[in-house]
Amino acid sequence: MKHLIIHGDPGIRKDAIINYDGEEQICFNIARQGEWHGPDRVQLWCTIGTEDERETFEKREYVPMHLDVETIDADALDVVKAKGELSV
Repeated sequence: MKHLIIHGDPGIRKDAIINYDGEEQICFNIARQGEWHGPDRVQLWCTIGTEDERETFEKREYVPMHLDVETIDADALDVVKAKGELSV
C-alpha cells in the first residue's frame, strides 16, 4: 500500500482501478485537495494498493504516515476503470 498524489484530475473516484508501476492498483480512498486554496490545479491524494491489501486497509491495520508517498501527473496516469460500482 502507498499514498499517491495525482496532480490534476483524471476523473477517477473511490474504487477506481489504475495501472501504476506496471501493476493494477485499486484506489481505496481519494481526498481532493486544492479546490479553493492551494496549488494552481487540483490534487487527488489517494491510498492505493492491490486487492490483497484491501482487508488491511478496511481494518486499518497500517500506519498512514508510514506509507511511501509518490506523485504523478494526471496526464501520465493510465486509468483502467474510473470508479467503483456504487460511486456517483
